[in-house]
Amino acid sequence: MRGLVTRLQAGFYTVDIGQDVLSCRMRGKHKQSRKNEDIIAVGDWVEITLLEDGTGVIEDIYPRENAFIRMAPTARGSYKQILLANPDQVLLVFACDDPPPSLRMLDRFLVITEKQKIPVLIVANKVDLVGLDAAEQIFSIYTDLGYDVLLTSAKGKLHITELKQRLIGKISALSGPSGVGKSSLLNQVQPDLGLRIGGLKDSSGKGRHTTVVRELFPLVKGGYVADMPGLRALSLWDTQPEELDGYFPELRELVADCQFNDCTHIVEPGCAVKAAVEDGTVSTQRYDSYVRLRLGDDG
Repeated sequence: MRGLVTRLQAGFYTVDIGQDVLSCRMRGKHKQSRKNEDIIAVGDWVEITLLEDGTGVIEDIYPRENAFIRMAPTARGSYKQILLANPDQVLLVFACDDPPPSLRMLDRFLVITEKQKIPVLIVANKVDLVGLDAAEQIFSIYTDLGYDVLLTSAKGKLHITELKQRLIGKISALSGPSGVGKSSLLNQVQPDLGLRIGGLKDSSGKGRHTTVVRELFPLVKGGYVADMPGLRALSLWDTQPEELDGYFPELRELVADCQFNDCTHIVEPGCAVKAAVEDGTVSTQRYDSYVRLRLGDDG
């Protein structure tokens, strides 16, 4: 029977088969083919066999349509971490303040979603800390680029109804740095999710990792949402420097006008991208994100 992997912990997979939810293990043949990536991830569709004790064994994994991924450093080297397989959309949650938004990290998230062709919604949370006008200004660079931005406040219950509507019937990932209020938003969307809420560490100002297990939560009105563990670093997987300009919408339209076909948009003369930065058509913040990624600073 076919099912959706909704939770992974300690080698056990929770699989939703529609009329029931089963605890499953992976067939040994899949473990033997282990590579430097997650063989089975939350969001994968799998074929299982039901056992007499009411558990199941995963026989096959269906091909993924897409995946929300990052490169995770391990003792054995770089590892392709599947944050969520087959998402219909990714909601990138950043706080307007406390912690201040790292737009460079947001740009790295957007490169990943652009490459994987995953629809994205930027959720600017904690609007109550700065006010609507300031929040709109902080994230205006992304609305100008055509990205969908939703201003929210879990505390003030701002635009929670609209957020609920965006989630119905879809498999969604909520991701972003620690401490930005992802779990608080989900508790507003559906209080019985019962997610643990954490504040900021007094010593570092960085968020606590309150979410430690990747899991898909079913929504009452249909669909699933995954509350991703808070990320403090985001490295790109299998992305070459020369392809990066294709994942910045405002840059890819200019590449054809550069003097050199292999222009890096950093030092070459006759660069259309640098000219656009100088005249204000391309923001210096976004250009800085591109340059840092191009030079290998993707931490």
